[in-house]
Amino acid sequence: MPFIGRTEELKKLNKQYKEPGATATLIYGRRRVGKSELIKHFLQVSAIQGLYYECKQTTQENNVSTLSNLYAEQVNLPPFAFSSIEDLLDYLFRTHTDKPYVLVLDEYPYLRQVTPGLDSILQTLLDTYKHTSQLKLIICGSFVDTMKSLLLTHNPLYGRFSLSIHLKAMDYYESAQFYPSFTNEDKIRLYSVFGGIPYYNQLINPALSVKDNIIELLASPNARLESEVQLYLQGELSKFTNANEVFETLAKGISKYKDILDQSHVSSNPALADVLKRLLLMEMIHKETPINDSKNKRRTAYYISDNMSLFYYRYIFRYASPLRIMNSDAFYTRYIEKDFEETYVPKRFEHICRQFLIRQNRQGLLNPIIDAIGTYSYDLPTEHRNDEFDVVTHDNKGYINYEVNFRNKPISQTIIEKERSQMQTANLPFYSYGFFSRSGYTTNALTYIKNTQGRAYTLDDLYQ
Repeated sequence: MPFIGRTEELKKLNKQYKEPGATATLIYGRRRVGKSELIKHFLQVSAIQGLYYECKQTTQENNVSTLSNLYAEQVNLPPFAFSSIEDLLDYLFRTHTDKPYVLVLDEYPYLRQVTPGLDSILQTLLDTYKHTSQLKLIICGSFVDTMKSLLLTHNPLYGRFSLSIHLKAMDYYESAQFYPSFTNEDKIRLYSVFGGIPYYNQLINPALSVKDNIIELLASPNARLESEVQLYLQGELSKFTNANEVFETLAKGISKYKDILDQSHVSSNPALADVLKRLLLMEMIHKETPINDSKNKRRTAYYISDNMSLFYYRYIFRYASPLRIMNSDAFYTRYIEKDFEETYVPKRFEHICRQFLIRQNRQGLLNPIIDAIGTYSYDLPTEHRNDEFDVVTHDNKGYINYEVNFRNKPISQTIIEKERSQMQTANLPFYSYGFFSRSGYTTNALTYIKNTQGRAYTLDDLYQ
């Protein structure tokens, strides 16, 4: 499969490679997000001289020996006998003075664990050979909080990275390039399940339906990705029982802190605060506040960031016992099919529409340019409750509310008038409105939207 996406990151790496002197680049992001593939592609397509090394969970001596042998083999020299990683790195900095040479230390935290003071060693070498060496060091890792700590002021490497790339999951548009033969509707469904993680998306079989891909990869005993989420948590967390509790609660649509504490079986407030902090650092969850009430902690909500984790906890983890004893098709029909189509995908579609608006905004295609996007909360005093709009943007004129519809029926003028009437009744400060529709619009609806200066988007707009 050809390399997909990451255009901006490749541009930055190429620019960094051409900078004079010894340089250091930091690349980090959650597991499976494509860090290693990005680096390997950068080295391959640019015909850059360099060495990629994946650090091992073993001794410093073992890592030094392996890296030394790889380098010796590359330059056609007898095996080296360096006694430490410091000696090896010092040699590489001293050797490559004429033209750029890239050294990649992937999974850097493994080497850091077994090499006392490794951050200080690198800091000294970078300072010493800054102007005399052409070694381009790339440090990469999946433990996000550990990698972020290298950028903090108290770390010896603070200020030594001339480029830092926090590689995140792809959006819906880039992800769809992994499965171009599917319809736009099915691209929405696939992204809703597998999200923006390249490793997951490359496993999608274009010869199978969405349903069959889900069954093949997730919703069957011993499926390829069935244990993926659990293995990731086990690798990142020493205790992940509370994480399972939090994920299952969030997957049910419960998002406020107090409700999570009440509905989950997490033992205490401090325990919940701790697991949420860890999951936020791992980028497995994120928190949001309404864009019109961003400082109100009571309205802070927590959501699962990774679509496959959300799908897993909503359907696979929750119904693990029947999954083991049922026919996979029967399991899908009973526990997934209806909720997936009527609730799960429509909710994911809202997030896809946000991503579309962000893409349009970055490309300068929205007028006015938006400066915020998210939910919008409002109170209904007469009904003694509050409510929330899910896709709202803010610009220098005010707010625009977007209604998102994934129903298999075109939006009519009646639906639009009803939505606008509700906004006006609640006296909300929206100066304009818009719609996203899976099934398009009636002729009257399009005429009405045009006459009232609204915005109308279809799935074709999202993927053009």
